[in-house]
Amino acid sequence: MLQLVSRFYQGLLFLSCVSMVAAFGTVLLGVVAREVQWDIPGLDAYAGYAIACALFLALPATLRHGEHIRVTLLLDRLPAGVRGALEWICLAIGLGIALAMAWYASRLVWVSWATHDISPGADATPLWIPQIGMALGCAGFALSFAQALVMRWQGRHFIAVSADAARTE
Repeated sequence: MLQLVSRFYQGLLFLSCVSMVAAFGTVLLGVVAREVQWDIPGLDAYAGYAIACALFLALPATLRHGEHIRVTLLLDRLPAGVRGALEWICLAIGLGIALAMAWYASRLVWVSWATHDISPGADATPLWIPQIGMALGCAGFALSFAQALVMRWQGRHFIAVSADAARTE
């Protein structure tokens, strides 16, 4: 099961990379199109959709690698018992927030699909299409917090912290 979840995170990270390349390609195409006086309607919106997808799809892998902004200044100075309790509380609160994000992001996709909501820009894209990346990323983020809680309960660490990360915080 752990390997399946890890592959899910890697798949989301791969899709995030594809989204970043798509954003780069879209911006590059827009620059070239402006130079040759060629108008491509909605190109800026597509770049925005790709960047938003990249950000949300990378959330689970970013948490797993300990790359989210964290405040360890306080945690490092607490006694072990207090630190452990505070880590439990933080993971539980993070799971609650991530579950709420996943629920509302998924609901947003469904409402956009059911109401045939389209982008107000020149692209007129059905909004549920770019919103799928956000919903998938939020669901993966909630899953990663749940996995972190389970691994913490088992006495293992979910979030990988490197020496470089500790130094830069």
